[in-house]
Amino acid sequence: MHAISNVLNEGAHCETGAIPRAPLQGPMVWDRSTLRPDDGIVPLDDAARAELDAVMHTLRANPLPIEFLEPSMFRLEACKAMMDRCRGILEEGVGFVIVDRLPLDDYSKAEAKAAYWLLARLLSRPVAQSWDGKMIYDVRDMGKPPGNGVRPDVTNAEQNFHTDNSYNLCPPDYVALLCLQPAKEGGISSIVSFHSVFNAMLERHPGLVDRLFAPYLFDRQKEHAPDAPPVISHPLMQVQDGRLTCRLSHRHVIAGYKMAGIELDSLGETALETLEEIMLEPHFCREFFFEPGQIQIVDNRRLGHRRTHFIDYDEPERKRHLVRLWLRRAGRLFYNG
Repeated sequence: MHAISNVLNEGAHCETGAIPRAPLQGPMVWDRSTLRPDDGIVPLDDAARAELDAVMHTLRANPLPIEFLEPSMFRLEACKAMMDRCRGILEEGVGFVIVDRLPLDDYSKAEAKAAYWLLARLLSRPVAQSWDGKMIYDVRDMGKPPGNGVRPDVTNAEQNFHTDNSYNLCPPDYVALLCLQPAKEGGISSIVSFHSVFNAMLERHPGLVDRLFAPYLFDRQKEHAPDAPPVISHPLMQVQDGRLTCRLSHRHVIAGYKMAGIELDSLGETALETLEEIMLEPHFCREFFFEPGQIQIVDNRRLGHRRTHFIDYDEPERKRHLVRLWLRRAGRLFYNG
C-alpha cells in the first residue's frame, strides 16, 4: 500500500478541557464487582407493551416505511416515560441500558424494527450510519474478513473494545442494538467504562496518560466522499463539556498509520496497547448474552463495547441478526453531521 499525505486533522478545530489529574468519580466509575445484577435493566412494562400493540394494529392496516414513523403519530405516553428513564440512566447513571424486551413471538421482524425505531426516536434522533446515508443497519456476518472498507460488525470476527464511528466525524451519542436472532455459539457482548479504565491508567501508568489525549491516526474505512482524506487524526481521549470521552478503535489506529506510511511513536504505541490490556481485564467488563427481543443502548462517548467471535446456524433465517441505530442530538442527519 502506498503512503498517503492527505489526512483530516480534526484536532485542529476541536476545543477540549484540561486533562484530569485526579481519579474520576460518579456512577460511570464501575466494574464487575460494583455493578448490581439489575443495573441498566429496564423492563418493558404492561402499559408500554399495550401501546406498542396498538401501534402494530395501526401499522398492519396502514403500512408505512419505518423511517417515516414519528412518535407523535401514536399514543406513547408509557413508552415515553420508559425511554425518559433510559435517558437518565445513560446520562447520569451507569451509561448503558437493556430494554427487556420486545415480544418477538407476537411481532414480525418488521414490526419489531418499527417498535424499536419508535422507542429510539423517543430517546434521541437516529442519524445516518454510513456515508451513503443508511439509517437502519442490519448487523450480520457477510462472509468477508474485516479490513479497509469491511466493517468488523458485518463479520463473525472477534472485536476489540471500541466506540462506533471513532474513525470519522460526528460519532453517535448512543449506539442501540436490537437482537432479532442470536448466534448458534459465541457472540458474547461486553461493555467497559472508560472512566474506570482511565482511573486505572492514572494510577498504574501516569506517564502514559497525556499521550492518550494527543492525536492518533485512524483509517476512515472508505466511509467518505471519493476525494476526501482517507485518514483522520484525533485523540483517543478528550474532555468535552466537563466529561471524559473516548473515541477508540485499536484496529483502525493500526491501519491508519499503515495507510499514512507513518510509524506510530513508541509512547503512542505503549499507551494504546496498555489501554487495550487494561480494558480486557475481566473485572472491568460487564458481559451478557444478547437475547431475542432485547434492546441494548450504550453511551458511545464513555463506554466501549465489543463481542466475541461467533458461529452461525446453517439456515439463513437462523443466522445471527442484530439491528443497529445511531442516535445523535447535534449536527445534521448526514453521516458527517
